[in-house]
Amino acid sequence: MIKVGIIGATGYAGGELVRILTGHKDAEIKWYGSRSYIGKKYADVYRNMFQIVDAECMDDNMEELASQVDVIFTATPQGLCASLVNEEILSKVKIIDLSADFRLKDVKVYEEWYKIEHKAPQFLEEAVYGLCEINREDVKKARLVANPGCYTTCSILTAYPLAKEGLIDMSTLIIDAKSGTSGAGRGAKLPNLFCEVNENMKAYGVANHRHTPEIEEQLGYAAGEKVVLNFTPHLVPMNRGILATEYAKLTKEVSWEDVKAVYDRYYGNEKFVRVLGQDEYPETKWVEGSNYVDIGFKIDPRTNRIIMMGAIDNLVKGAAGQAVQNMNLMFGLEESEGLDLVPMFP
Repeated sequence: MIKVGIIGATGYAGGELVRILTGHKDAEIKWYGSRSYIGKKYADVYRNMFQIVDAECMDDNMEELASQVDVIFTATPQGLCASLVNEEILSKVKIIDLSADFRLKDVKVYEEWYKIEHKAPQFLEEAVYGLCEINREDVKKARLVANPGCYTTCSILTAYPLAKEGLIDMSTLIIDAKSGTSGAGRGAKLPNLFCEVNENMKAYGVANHRHTPEIEEQLGYAAGEKVVLNFTPHLVPMNRGILATEYAKLTKEVSWEDVKAVYDRYYGNEKFVRVLGQDEYPETKWVEGSNYVDIGFKIDPRTNRIIMMGAIDNLVKGAAGQAVQNMNLMFGLEESEGLDLVPMFP
């Protein structure tokens, strides 16, 4: 049985980790860390866990936690994991960090986009970017995994095969994405109040959203070139889900069948990536509550562009589900253990 500790267990991603791991046959949560609710029963914070979780919330003492568990999930704001981790801790325990602290390899890029000093740049080189479908073998050997962001997971997986095969002109790539409000976290913020969000849709982080360099870096590795793109996220009045629509010029004339064959070559054996049929397009409702990524596309011969679309649940494949998928790989378990979650509808 894998002993698990969670730091940040009372945020939305942390709560989703608890929900998924509670049903994992090979994992047991030993530590529900929450700086905001120390000493309070976890089930009093999340009433859906009444008579399911009997533990109290604890602090974020990573050094003490490292001696009690096999793996630590940090579902915390940027900067916290990097400020806590050290070589002694990593010699005892594996860490899966759901923040951005170890996603970007260039510390200057991280500090420029996140506006904070990186406290542990010595671990950037060894940290593995935990997009399982792309870096599976590296994840298996890792002791520190950087769990990808929600927008980035959806955006990268949607375009990755075509970027890798050189079918799209990367200099023309534009990503337009919509997310439910849980992506902004559980903290009280004026823009996320009901009256601000309901019956409303708005762009935010225009030309400066912090997931931009992460998408550029990972698609740059795929394409073998430096990638600079426009990424514009939007907030929509729903709880969960991300829909990314991506536009790019084709580098050669291809048919729908040609492109579908490329997607199938990369994702045909991937349990959690579902490539849809012709003239079928992803919807957030069809992946809600699950670890699936649904992908569809349309070729526009009039403009010589391809329109790629992807949908995920931002809290599952975009956060906690992917983190558990990484844990499974790190401990040699069946990759889908605990993640056979049928999408919820309606």
